Order: sequence, then structure tokens, then C-alpha cells
Amino acid sequence: MSILRVENLTKTYTSGGRELTVLHDVNFSLEPGDTFAIVGPSGSGKTTLLGLCAGLDRASSGSVFLNEIRLDTLSEDQRAAIRNQYVGFIFQNFQLLPTLTALENVMVPLELRGERGAQKTAQALLERVGLGQRGHHYPTQLSGGEQQRVSLARAFANRPKLLFADEPTGNLDTDTSATVVDLLFELNREAGTTLVLVTHDLELAARTQRMIRIRGGAVVEDTQLILNDRMTE
Repeated sequence: MSILRVENLTKTYTSGGRELTVLHDVNFSLEPGDTFAIVGPSGSGKTTLLGLCAGLDRASSGSVFLNEIRLDTLSEDQRAAIRNQYVGFIFQNFQLLPTLTALENVMVPLELRGERGAQKTAQALLERVGLGQRGHHYPTQLSGGEQQRVSLARAFANRPKLLFADEPTGNLDTDTSATVVDLLFELNREAGTTLVLVTHDLELAARTQRMIRIRGGAVVEDTQLILNDRMTE
């Protein structure tokens, strides 16, 4: 059973009386535990594709099936409920809530699900990403790398079946990026999560099992890769 299936996905916008096609007839399918990269130049449609896969937007035509649930037949509230149940996110700009501490940020998805022991679980995740002593700090008191590690902990808090990462190292320096990427793949392996990664970084993309390249809204390359992370386990 696929965890994510995209069928004939097309997205168009109307601008200045003209129709602009951002994505055209995109197709792919992912199995549980796959790691998958979407690469391409700025404006190629990568982030639009990720948003459609996550049910953050609706396609003009075609369908997205997340855990065999067809998203385009659901209301916005229903899609939000599916995301809360099955999906985690990591963003380039972290998107931590500034009025909450690191610990509270990690607790948010757990509390939204009404889970008991949210604080204990969140604290354990912060310790897993090396921030066990920083839980009482607010985002502005943390470095970029620390903020992204908090977002990693938050993303895995609800034990997602599918993790979407949009340029997760885009705002980090080289050394910090390496630490965050290693943690991302380690946590992903441990949880058995399916990873969908949008990136400009071909070296990062090469750590996944499969990579598609998008240009002008269309898939121009679909490559199976050797996954060194699993080979070295």
C-alpha cells in the first residue's frame, strides 16, 4: 500500500487575465519508509508540489492520495485533521511559535491530538536532538541550528507516517546543516517515516533513495539512488 500517491497532478493560476501552469501532469507513488527528494530551480514548482501533497492547497486537476485517503475530495478542515494525524513538517524558516518555549513548541502537536504525557514526550524528543537543557528558552534565544533541531523534535512528536521537509538547511551554515541533516535521517530511520524533501542541494538529495527533477512544472527526471544511510546501518 502506498503512503503517498500523486496522479496526473496539475496546478494553474490566473494572473493578469492569463492562465499560468505551475505544475503539469505530475505522477509518482511512495511506499512506507521511502526517502524522496524533489529538486529543481527556483520557480520550477517544487514547493507548490509539496503543498499539494500535504493538502495545504488544491490541485486544478488530478488527485493526491495520502495513506490511501483522497485529499481532493475533503474539506479544508478534514485535510487539516488528516495532516494532524499523519504528517510532520520541517520548514526553511523553522516556523516556531515565538511566544512559546522550545518545550512548548514541541508539545503543540501532542496537545492538539489530546495525548497524555505531552510534556514528558516533548522533553524526551528535545533530549534526542541534543537540546534537553534548552527547553525553557524561547526561539529568539536559540541559534538557527537549535531552532531547526526544535522543529525536528516537533515534526516527529506526533509520530508521522509522512514527513515533508522544505529546504530544511536553507538558512543554516555548512557545519550546522550537516548536524541537522544527520539528525533528520537518523530520526527518520528510527521512526520508519516516509520523507519527502524539497531542496536545491543535490548533495542532500543524493542521500535519499529516489529523486525527481522538476523544470517548468513538469517532471524531467526520475532517478533511483543508492541510499548510503541504509547501507551503512
